[in-house]
Amino acid sequence: MIHEVATIIIDPARATDFEAAVKMARPYFEEAPGFVSFALQKSIENVGRYLLIVGWETVEAHMVDFRNADGFQAWRNLVGDFFTSPPMVEHTNTVI
Repeated sequence: MIHEVATIIIDPARATDFEAAVKMARPYFEEAPGFVSFALQKSIENVGRYLLIVGWETVEAHMVDFRNADGFQAWRNLVGDFFTSPPMVEHTNTVI
């Protein structure tokens, strides 16, 4: 399993609406082939910064299967207007 870690920056005044939109979008991830887990973390020190952490079976499950599915476009339609800059996305795996 790998993790997609997306750093998302939003206007802090819109946090409640953003969190509600992410909650609405979660099923699009859950129905995707290769989906494993989902979490949205909110920074304590950096207001307006979130980490979206999604577990996938493989990088391809995220970058090919999900990104080419209708669910990805639905996700972006729900949350894209909240981003103050494009999210920074990387993939990680657990080594210890």
